[in-house]
Amino acid sequence: MRTTSNPVFKNLPKQQGGGGYANFGQGMPGAPAGQPYGNQYPPNQYGQPGQYQPYTPPAQTTRSITIDDIVTKTAMTLGVLSVTALVSYILSATSANNALAMPLMLVGLIGGLVLALVAIFGNKTDNPAIVLPYAAFEGLFLGAISFVFANIISVGGTGMIAQAVLGTFGVFAGMLVVYKTGAIRVTPRFTRMIIGATIGVVVLMLGNLIASFFTDGGFGLRDGGPIAIIFSLICIAIAAFSFLLDFDAADDLIRAQAPEKAAWSVAFGLTVTLVWLYLEILRLLSYFNND
Repeated sequence: MRTTSNPVFKNLPKQQGGGGYANFGQGMPGAPAGQPYGNQYPPNQYGQPGQYQPYTPPAQTTRSITIDDIVTKTAMTLGVLSVTALVSYILSATSANNALAMPLMLVGLIGGLVLALVAIFGNKTDNPAIVLPYAAFEGLFLGAISFVFANIISVGGTGMIAQAVLGTFGVFAGMLVVYKTGAIRVTPRFTRMIIGATIGVVVLMLGNLIASFFTDGGFGLRDGGPIAIIFSLICIAIAAFSFLLDFDAADDLIRAQAPEKAAWSVAFGLTVTLVWLYLEILRLLSYFNND
């Protein structure tokens, strides 16, 4: 008989010298052959012994995650982000004096940040009711800030935005090839290095923002100078290597036969990394398209 894959049932004591588990699969004392549980059911209305009904396990309601699930959920998330970004860009460009650009950017930034914190610290990254609205807020933010970078901060226009989009997905495809070929292996040490570097650049960004309130340009990390260019290149490299962690996490979920809804967690992680990479590439391009 095939043993169960459930580890709980594997620990049940088994009967010695026969099939089934201890005290199960044997007839009751005095039960005739062919009636493993004896006449334990009351007679029916005709006086005949009740019919034994074998136990039927409930059907499995969930299935394991597959690569198709990850691709589908990621495409849905990026689709929502792309549509809202396009709408946000058009509204920013067509509003009088571009008055909607800043409100849309702030609403998207705050809404996306709140939902990201809820998803991460509330362990709800696999909830589509949070992931998809997060993508919508991020789309509002990206559409508005893309307009600002391409038409107000610099003169790159839509061509610069197209370059940033192509660069983002080019880096994504390149890192996927790197991961699949095993050119860079995701080890615990590599993971700690990327996480540490990410925390480091986030702290520098916050420090630069606070310093900019007191000194023009802050630490010079975002003023378009040589230091800003180097800092953007470092951020782009860290974001690119972060894709390897996302790919490895997806592989781990598939190997562990996680539930199907775990694909939303992968979609959320990939979206966060893609948004960060796109912003850094867009910012870097804006440095070279100033008046």
